[in-house]
Amino acid sequence: ALAELVATRGPALVGYAYLLCGDRREAEDLVQDALVKTFASARRGTALANTEGYVRRAVLTTYLDGFRRRRRWAAVRHLAGGEEVVAGPEAAVGDRLAVRDALAGLSPRERACVVLRFYEDMTVPQVADVLGLAQGTVKRYLSQGLARLGEVVRDTDDDVEITWRTR
Repeated sequence: ALAELVATRGPALVGYAYLLCGDRREAEDLVQDALVKTFASARRGTALANTEGYVRRAVLTTYLDGFRRRRRWAAVRHLAGGEEVVAGPEAAVGDRLAVRDALAGLSPRERACVVLRFYEDMTVPQVADVLGLAQGTVKRYLSQGLARLGEVVRDTDDDVEITWRTR
């Protein structure tokens, strides 16, 4: 089941984790940790669809639990050196980078709410249930997160009109 899950849904799981954390390597680590946690305690005969749900939940939990560790690292990261900048086709990926940067500027809860709402296509009640928050709190996090996302994306391209819908 593990090999089948990684082969068929591995890239989607890493993409989900990337939306949460904003770093490819950290996303791969999140998925790997989630797979270990899920399959260390999994029962035999669990359906692939169910297993993916367990892994996605473990990715989200691991991301939220690791916030303090990441915040501590961010405080001392500059001591370890900067990121390497590689020349490339920046014009073609400008929008993707703007969204990535905008997501990076959100708090962990805002980011989790936005990713669950728009990437996982969950309703507000579902997001509230997954995160263990009140629906009003989720709506506030979504409102604040979308306002910040709109500011960043709008600043990068004045011709882009962004409309967000919530249900």
